[in-house]
Amino acid sequence: MKVAIVEDDINMRKSLEMFFDGNEDLEIVSFKNPKDALKSLDDSFHLVITDINMPQMDGLEFLRVLNGRYEAIVITGNATLNKAIESIRLGVKDFFQKPFEPELLLEAIYRSKKLIEFQKNYQQKPNSPKSLDKSTQVNEFIATSEALQSVIKMAQKVALTDASVLLLGESGVGKEVFAKFIHNHSPRKQNPFIAINMAAIPDHLLESELFGYEKGAFTDASVSKAGLFECANGGSVFLDEIGEMPLSLQSKLLRAIQEKEITRLGSAKNIKIDVRFISATNANLKQKVQDGEFREDLFFRLQTVPICIPPLKDRIEEILPLAYWKLENVLQQYNFPPKNFSEGAKKKMLEYQWYGNIRELLSVVERATILSEGDFIEEEDLFLESRSPKKNSSKIAALEIDLIKEVYKDCKGDIIKSAEVLGMNLDMLKHKIAKYGLNF
Repeated sequence: MKVAIVEDDINMRKSLEMFFDGNEDLEIVSFKNPKDALKSLDDSFHLVITDINMPQMDGLEFLRVLNGRYEAIVITGNATLNKAIESIRLGVKDFFQKPFEPELLLEAIYRSKKLIEFQKNYQQKPNSPKSLDKSTQVNEFIATSEALQSVIKMAQKVALTDASVLLLGESGVGKEVFAKFIHNHSPRKQNPFIAINMAAIPDHLLESELFGYEKGAFTDASVSKAGLFECANGGSVFLDEIGEMPLSLQSKLLRAIQEKEITRLGSAKNIKIDVRFISATNANLKQKVQDGEFREDLFFRLQTVPICIPPLKDRIEEILPLAYWKLENVLQQYNFPPKNFSEGAKKKMLEYQWYGNIRELLSVVERATILSEGDFIEEEDLFLESRSPKKNSSKIAALEIDLIKEVYKDCKGDIIKSAEVLGMNLDMLKHKIAKYGLNF
């Protein structure tokens, strides 16, 4: 197992090197800062151990650049609750406050080693992915459905280019997994992959986070800082929930895509970048363009190649393989004794309406694995309530049209009163009338 230690404190770095020296299970490579590490990290590494407070690049920023490519452990001499929470959010499973017992760090390394080995070669069980025909597994995916296999083939093809990709699909179908897949199968795979959730960053911070800023650009800007686009240079940027990007910043993103250059906040200097953009949304961007909430030129730039990922309801044959994969993952992670799904539990999962798609399925299986008792996960352990099928959008639209017409008629053509009765503001009602092309 190849481990990278990123630590600016030479005494700590040398101490760890000495402690691990002679351990035949581990190949240790140490770096004095994250930027040196990023130049050398490749697919041969399995685990990264990093400090947090370091010059040149903060450890959390370093983890964001790595974006889950490796298992990670954090060691720090100046821990705060916020930093601990942020590191966990970035996928860190172990967080050590200096000084710590090196034996405890070694235990954490072996836990990571065990999980990595399990993920590569998890046990064979009936209906588990390992026992399926090889044609059902395509690289990182469990792809037993024709619908998903065709999408993967398209992703493999576009990965070899630098074309902008727009991933479309319901929440929870695995858009970020596809984004990573495209990056990992591209010529850029040795360089950073940075995922950015546009809805998770407050509007007033988004510009400085994406494009960076110069010292003095605003009150708290005591030093200059590179933005996430600069940090991703040579690699790929994944813009999740792109439909939530403020209209005021969309022109700067368009310039970054078209001209391959950005300008930091508070600077007049243009900075060249070499970044591949992958975006994702579950919103109707065409409608946002019509509503004036999204630039049409940016929309066309983002979707050079649109890829629509099918929901889990169109990939029912993948439900049990995914469930077994997560089951064995959790069993291994917590060192639980073997478990299996009862026939009732399997039937329930196959019949259930997974509105949250794969994300919901994996969450349910993890919870059931942890809380269930005995050798089998029973139907009641899943805690799945009966659901009626979702009404499709065309039926919802038809019902809404009928309701608007009826209320408008009852209000004798008074659109203000109609809006009040419908519980909408006037602008919303006018928008819906135009959207459905209603003529009264």
